[in-house]
Amino acid sequence: MPKKIISTQFAPAAIGPYSQANFANGILYISGQIPVDPASGKLVEGIVKETHQVMKNLKAVLEEAGMTFRNVVKATIFLKNMDDFAQMNEIYASYLEEDSYPARETVQVSCLPKNVDIEISMIAHQD
Repeated sequence: MPKKIISTQFAPAAIGPYSQANFANGILYISGQIPVDPASGKLVEGIVKETHQVMKNLKAVLEEAGMTFRNVVKATIFLKNMDDFAQMNEIYASYLEEDSYPARETVQVSCLPKNVDIEISMIAHQD
């Protein structure tokens, strides 16, 4: 099965030489999403609003590929400040179903694109 590029207007357009997501052999690889509101093109601010926006962006990409958060098998979370972990984690969990949590790691980084506080990438598998 050849690679298929997944793109939706309901998530921010790529700001570099990459795709929002690639689908190959039943696996969806979603590029890191940052808290850009795709309707306005503007960043949202504050870890609560940023986490909600990132999860909405990821949901839009998943839906474009015909999937949901239940299909996600792996997530990678980048935080600029690990002190934001508890708030991020509560919001992140609210988008998922307890019986289908993906594997995950969360790491603190010194800087993210556009100096945002959070970026999340995901890998999903088609059932």
